[in-house]
Amino acid sequence: MTSRFTELTVDCHDPERLAAFWCAVLDFKVIDRSEGKVEIGSWEPTVEDVRARQMPPTLQFIQVPEGRSAKNRLHLDVSPIDAGTEDEVNRLLGLGASRADVGQGADRSWVVMTDPEGNEFCVLRTLAP
Repeated sequence: MTSRFTELTVDCHDPERLAAFWCAVLDFKVIDRSEGKVEIGSWEPTVEDVRARQMPPTLQFIQVPEGRSAKNRLHLDVSPIDAGTEDEVNRLLGLGASRADVGQGADRSWVVMTDPEGNEFCVLRTLAP
């Protein structure tokens, strides 16, 4: 018996806003929505696909009433594929992200940021040719 990693769920206040932000960051699309929930991904999962092979997980944004109370213990890392790291950081700032200081120090190869609801994520080195 085995399981597959199929979704990563993010608790938030505004699932539509956060889904729109992450769709713009990752070039994902909305694949499902219901009241208080939006799911995005790079593909539309089917049971057959998931059972056949490991596929990239989707992201689900679920509305919750409480706010975040501490530093995230889990975060996303993203790598630019067609621009330099600083160019990508500037693009993400324009989408509503913010730079963050979580004690990482000044001379790092990554940039810590937060999404519009304050969830940390990192922009890693560029993978652009």
